[in-house]
Amino acid sequence: MEDIQTEAKQTLQNFINRFSDFNQETINRVPFEGSWTAGQVAEHMILANANFAEVLNGLTEDTLRKPDEKVGVIKSILTNFDTKLDSPEFLCPLLKDYNQHAQLKKLNEIKDEILKASANIDLTKTCKNFELPLLGFLTRLEAISFVIYHTQRHTLQLGNIFHTLAVETN
Repeated sequence: MEDIQTEAKQTLQNFINRFSDFNQETINRVPFEGSWTAGQVAEHMILANANFAEVLNGLTEDTLRKPDEKVGVIKSILTNFDTKLDSPEFLCPLLKDYNQHAQLKKLNEIKDEILKASANIDLTKTCKNFELPLLGFLTRLEAISFVIYHTQRHTLQLGNIFHTLAVETN
C-alpha cells in the first residue's frame, strides 16, 4: 500500500516538475508535425486524471479475481514507447494557448486529490464508476497503477518535447 502511494506521489510530482521546466511561451509551441504541445499534454493529463479520486472513492464491489491481475497488461501497454496510442476523443485536448500557471495549479490539485483518495482504502475492491476501454472495470490497485504508468508515459513525452524545443532554439 505504501509503495504504490509513494510511487503515485513521485510519478505525479515528476510530471509536474517536468512541465515546470517549460515557460509560458514554450508550452504552446508545436515541437514537430503531428505532436501535441506541452500545454496539450498537460491538459490531456488533467482531463485523464481529474476524476480518478471519484472513481477510487465511488461505487465498488468485491473482486472475484486477483486484484493486480491487469497491472501487467496496463504496464506493458503504457510503457511500450515504440507504440503510438490514440487517446479517446473525450481526453483529446484542444489546440489552443494554455496558461501554464493555471495548469500547474490544477495538476497539483489533482495529485493531492488522488493521493488523499488512495490513502487507507481497500485496494482489492473493483471500481464500478468507470470502465476502461478494452480492459473493463479495474480494481483500485489497477486504477492507481494506470495513473502511474499513464503519467510516466506522458512525462517521457514532455521530456521529448522539451528536448526538441531546446535543440530548436540553439
